[in-house]
Amino acid sequence: MTDRIDAKDLARAVQAGILQPGQDQALLAFLRQQPATRGSLQLAHSAFYFGALLIMAAMGWLLTEAWMRIGDWALLAIASLYVILLTGLALNQQRRGQAVAGGVLAAVAVSIVPLVVFAIERLVGWWPLDNAQANYHDYYAYVRGSWLLMEAATVVAGLMMLRLVPYPFIAMPIAVALWFMSMDLSEWFYGSPFTWDQRLTVSLWFGLCLLVVVLLVDGRTRQDYAGWGYLAGLAAFWCGLTLMDSDSELAKAFYCLINLGLMGIAVLLRRPVFMVFGALGVAAYLGYLSYEVFADSLLFPVVLTLIGLGVIGLGLAYQKRREDLSRSARECLPQWLLAALPALRN
Repeated sequence: MTDRIDAKDLARAVQAGILQPGQDQALLAFLRQQPATRGSLQLAHSAFYFGALLIMAAMGWLLTEAWMRIGDWALLAIASLYVILLTGLALNQQRRGQAVAGGVLAAVAVSIVPLVVFAIERLVGWWPLDNAQANYHDYYAYVRGSWLLMEAATVVAGLMMLRLVPYPFIAMPIAVALWFMSMDLSEWFYGSPFTWDQRLTVSLWFGLCLLVVVLLVDGRTRQDYAGWGYLAGLAAFWCGLTLMDSDSELAKAFYCLINLGLMGIAVLLRRPVFMVFGALGVAAYLGYLSYEVFADSLLFPVVLTLIGLGVIGLGLAYQKRREDLSRSARECLPQWLLAALPALRN
């Protein structure tokens, strides 16, 4: 905060009559106390999210065969207990004013819902018991039509949880479930086997559609649900686009242009996540040029270094003039677009 507002700025505010004499020093003293407090809060929030990811991993990727051998009833009981306890803790934290802690706990509870449905399906005989589809761990690794009920239940549970604990991070497990669902539903249209290239195509279009939906939602809610939606949409879109194979140099150059477009959208929407994905894509393209196209060129590393320094300079300039650049970009857009999309208008 104080790197943008200093004593001279406040003195000018006093001269302009905005602040009373003496208030400038009191305000400056207050602002100088903010970075440490804000930093500690951000550190605590990072701990909340990291802890949530650990629990999600424990109940997902790290679910071992030993857990499967305890029996379906025990698995159902343990998973249900996790959901109930985490939901209770989330509600308790919310009542105590700990919105971030309550929100991430609620999101973890939603992420365990697929395990509950998995155990129920096995108990009632709805689960195909061939070796290729018997493990819950495969839910995160393979595309299967039999996962649909688990995905649908996760979406419904997430929407219900948002009514109890309205926190944006809960949108993340909902988005992941919808991503998986798009894959599994597409298998019906493509048929079997569902190839890797087909999965990437579905991921790309799902991510693009999700980004459009989030753009329409952005600015219409009191809390920032769009932030996590942009992250999920960009992950699906960018991963699908980046992992696609192409032997065409024109297609690879177009890939770079798309990523440059993402960086431009970051300026327009004031969303750094677009800048991160766009910069990664441009870096990937430049790395390809370095190792494939200009492998024998002595000048290319020098040119690439200069480009890198230029990018850093642009980043510094963007940091200093972010609001002005965003405002200038918005002024170039037609009024009907600004009126239709609150994310651009605000």
